[in-house]
Amino acid sequence: MNLSKYLDLANHHADATPQDIRELCQKVKKYGFNSAFVNPSYITLARDVLGSSGAVGTVIAFPLGQETKDIKIVSAISYIKLGADELDVSINVGLFKTGEHESVLEEMKAIVTVSKETKKPTIVKFIIETGFLTDDEIKKASELVLESGADFVKTCSGMGPRGATLKDVELVKSAVGGKIKIKVAGGITNYKQALEFINAGADRIGTSHAVEIVEQSKITV
Repeated sequence: MNLSKYLDLANHHADATPQDIRELCQKVKKYGFNSAFVNPSYITLARDVLGSSGAVGTVIAFPLGQETKDIKIVSAISYIKLGADELDVSINVGLFKTGEHESVLEEMKAIVTVSKETKKPTIVKFIIETGFLTDDEIKKASELVLESGADFVKTCSGMGPRGATLKDVELVKSAVGGKIKIKVAGGITNYKQALEFINAGADRIGTSHAVEIVEQSKITV
């Protein structure tokens, strides 16, 4: 298993500096991680440092999800043009929980459409923030993400009430039946956890501990 390709190395800290992002990208190049995930202001820097050595990912309406639809759409177009290859977009959980499923779906479809029109290979993931949802809501939200045409359901931002759980993966899988990929994030800090999530069905892991995970995997093997 090429563990590195499962990992998005992320730094979404408020105090992240340009030097922090340069170091992040150098680690992506060294270890062959799937991507460097950065805040929007650092997309151009990450693209310049990485070159063709990895994908650049960024976030939209993160972590609250309560920007307007128009702002999310403009952000998607802008960030792709700056050099982002992958977009992790927080849904409006409050709107979803009040039963406004059509509004949430309409927003997601619009974001997917403009993203693919701007650059077809762009990967779009929607963060459903499972820590705020019941089991049935996790399934319903996953179904909406699938219907939107997005590439991934992402369980958590890592800044919500909790991180991803193996049960989250099970619930998402039961809802989408392998028709869409799954990204987990939040509190995944070691090789044992990473392996458990991959074995459960996660296709991607967002973490600031990707280096530790890979280094631990070498010791375990």
